[in-house]
Amino acid sequence: MTSAGNRFTVLQRFLHWLMAICILAMLFIGVGMNSTVAPKYVPLLVSHKTLGVTILVLALIRLAVRLRYGAPPLPADLPQQMRLGAHLSHIALYVLMIALPLLGLTMQWTGAYPIVLYGDIWLPTLLPQSDAMHTLLWDAHHYLAFAFFAVILLHVAAALFHALVRRDGVFESMAPVPTQDEAAPAE
Repeated sequence: MTSAGNRFTVLQRFLHWLMAICILAMLFIGVGMNSTVAPKYVPLLVSHKTLGVTILVLALIRLAVRLRYGAPPLPADLPQQMRLGAHLSHIALYVLMIALPLLGLTMQWTGAYPIVLYGDIWLPTLLPQSDAMHTLLWDAHHYLAFAFFAVILLHVAAALFHALVRRDGVFESMAPVPTQDEAAPAE
């Protein structure tokens, strides 16, 4: 059972679930974009760029909020290896949530592609065109996206482990709404 002091703030939970939706959409759009040459490619690319910049802004806000409010403590009986895994996986998630959009932006700039968001917002080009750098950044963006997907799967598996096996309150600390146990009045 978790108490209100063992939960992330409402803002942290809102940002977590909003970003989860955005990131899952981004992964599916990215896969669809890279597997088509049809006319659907351009709208997918525009959506991918717009969502990438949105995720970057949300990730920076989320990082600032996390630094300000911290996180609830992990259960005292959680093995040290699991604590380390949780810590390292959260660092990986934050790094990738910030690095992938930055790689995408720099890749577009070095490829001399315009970055148009929401249909009419143009971001200025901040880097010179370079085919070699564009290729390097494309490869990094591509392979880190697969790494990000793997870390996300690990994160979901850990959340399910805490919710269904350990039942230690870790999942409930980030649940979007209070669980039935939390909502029930104290006896």
